[in-house]
Amino acid sequence: MRKLLAIFVPLAAMLCLRAEAQEISGPWNGELQAGVSKISIVFRFENGKCTMDSPDQGAKNIPAELEYMSADSVRVVQRQMDAVFSGRLKNGKIAGRFSQRGLTMPLVLSPGEVVRNRPQTPAEPFPYKTEEVTFTSGDATLAGTLTYPEGWNGKKKVPVAIMVTGSGTQNRDEELFGHKPFLVIADYLARNGIATLRYDDRGAGASTGDPEKATTHDFMLDAAAGVDHLRSLGKFKKVGVIGHSEGGSIAFMLGAREKVDFLVSLAGPGVQGDSILLLQNLNALRQAGMTMRLTKEYVRAQIKAQHNPWLDYFIDYDPLTDIGKVRCPAFVLNGDKDTQVDASVNTTPIFENLPKNRSGKRFVNKHTRGKIYPGLNHLFQHCQTGQVVEYSQIEETISPEVLEDIARWINEL
Repeated sequence: MRKLLAIFVPLAAMLCLRAEAQEISGPWNGELQAGVSKISIVFRFENGKCTMDSPDQGAKNIPAELEYMSADSVRVVQRQMDAVFSGRLKNGKIAGRFSQRGLTMPLVLSPGEVVRNRPQTPAEPFPYKTEEVTFTSGDATLAGTLTYPEGWNGKKKVPVAIMVTGSGTQNRDEELFGHKPFLVIADYLARNGIATLRYDDRGAGASTGDPEKATTHDFMLDAAAGVDHLRSLGKFKKVGVIGHSEGGSIAFMLGAREKVDFLVSLAGPGVQGDSILLLQNLNALRQAGMTMRLTKEYVRAQIKAQHNPWLDYFIDYDPLTDIGKVRCPAFVLNGDKDTQVDASVNTTPIFENLPKNRSGKRFVNKHTRGKIYPGLNHLFQHCQTGQVVEYSQIEETISPEVLEDIARWINEL
C-alpha cells in the first residue's frame, strides 16, 4: 500500500540553479543511516542540471536545487522539507552531511547508480506469447500486457487472472524498490498454464486518466473494465482476479458483484481503513522509539484535514460489506510479519465473514482457502522484521511457495 508508506526522506520537486565544475558529474549514490534503517540516495549532475532519486521510495528523476557547486564542493537544498546536503570531493568520493529538521547524518557519495540484485526478475526471450492491449474505463484508457501460457495455441481455453496493484500509482509490474512482483507472478503462471493481464494504473506508464481524485471504488471500476475486456476475447475458460493489498479489497469487490469466477487476495484488508492506518502509525512510532497515545479519532481527524478523496474513502470503507457477499472461490493469503496489513488483525474477520454453508462450519464454496505464511512480509518476501525499510534490501521478490500455491490453487478449480 504505497500511499501509506512513511519513509524518512520525502522528496519534492525543486529547480536546479547552476553547475560549473566537471569533476562532479553523472550519478553519485550513498546511504543514509537513519536509526536502524538505511536509505539510498542518488544525485545526478548533468549539463548544469541535477536530479535526485530515492530508490528505496521508488522515486526517480526528481529535479533538485543545486545551490552551490565548485570544482570540489557541492550543496543541494530541499527547502520545502528543510533538508540540505553539503559535501566535498576527495579521493574519488563526496563526503558530507545530510540535514533535515535539526537531524544531521553523515552521507558519503560514490560515483555510479544504485545496483539492486533481483534474481527472480524474468528476462527475455520468454517461452510464451505476450500481447500489448488497451481497454477503456470511463475517461481513462488503460494499457497492459496479456500473457498467454507456455505452449498456448488458441485451441484450448485456459484460466486467466487480471492483476490489480496496491495503493498508489503503479505500473503493470507493481514495480517497487527494483522489484517487479507482478511480472514475476505472470511469468510463473504462464509457465504453469495460466494467462494473466497486468496493466498500468490510470496515470501511470502508458495508461491515461487522472488518479488524483480517484478512490478504491474507481480503481475497482477500472479492474472490472479489464475483466469485461478479457471476457470479450472469448479465449478463456475462467476469468479471475489477483489483487495485492488495496488490490485485495478490489478483488473482494469484484467477487461481491459476481464479476469474476475466482479471486486471490494477497494481503487484502479485512478491517476498515482507519484501523489499518492507526496500526501503521503506532508501528512507525515504535520503530522510531517514540511513545504516544494515538486514537482512531485522532487519525481520522488528521486524514479528513487533508481533503484527499482516496484517503477519505479508504478510512470509511468497510471491506466486510463486500467480503460477506463473495460466493466464488477465494484464496486469501497473508504473511505473519506483514506490518502494513497485519495478518493477525485482518485475516480473522475475512475468514469469519466469507459466506458459510448451511451448517455454518465450511465456506459456501468448497474451493475457498486461507493461508498465513510464517516469516513473510507485506510483499511476501522472507524477512527479518517485516518493516518497510527491509523491502529494498531483500533480493527475493516473492516467496516461491506463494507462487506455487497460487498456480496450484487456480489449476485445481
